[in-house]
Amino acid sequence: MIEDADEPVRIAFEGKFLRMCVRGRWEYVERTHAGGMATIILAHTPDRRILFVEQYRVPLGKTTIEFPAGLVGDLDAGESLELSAARELEEETGWRPAHCEVLLIGPTSSGLTNERVAFVRASGLTKIHAGGGDATENIVVHAIPHDEAPRWLVGKLAEGRELDLKLWAGLWLLDRQLDGSPLKVPG
Repeated sequence: MIEDADEPVRIAFEGKFLRMCVRGRWEYVERTHAGGMATIILAHTPDRRILFVEQYRVPLGKTTIEFPAGLVGDLDAGESLELSAARELEEETGWRPAHCEVLLIGPTSSGLTNERVAFVRASGLTKIHAGGGDATENIVVHAIPHDEAPRWLVGKLAEGRELDLKLWAGLWLLDRQLDGSPLKVPG
């Protein structure tokens, strides 16, 4: 039997976006809305540039480089993973995808939160606007040639940026797709 699995959940704190939960001896965080699912969007422009976003992240007190990403259902509770990914990609980067495909789903940090993330491949991109996010965001968009992306990321790290570790998993997934290897969500 798993220790604490049958214990009731107690809410230790609830804010506008997050709540701190306690179950037995475990403390963890969950979102107050959006159903605990996020998307990370892996996207190539028509000229094979990978889209990255750069933004200041308050918890780290630093600027980070990430793939475009967003919460599923934060505007519409019935929103699909694919629709959420398309909406977030266009909002953050200014590129609209013709198609989005879920590649993998898994926990972001299973000892800290119940949130899961879906890697979504966006294809058939068309440039619609400059990007940059909504009025509360200050996102810088980078379109880096696929073959130069790892070196570019390491250069940004040397400049003092934080790199989301999911970048490396995303690059691996993009490489598998470019070489023709099939990758589908099980089931």
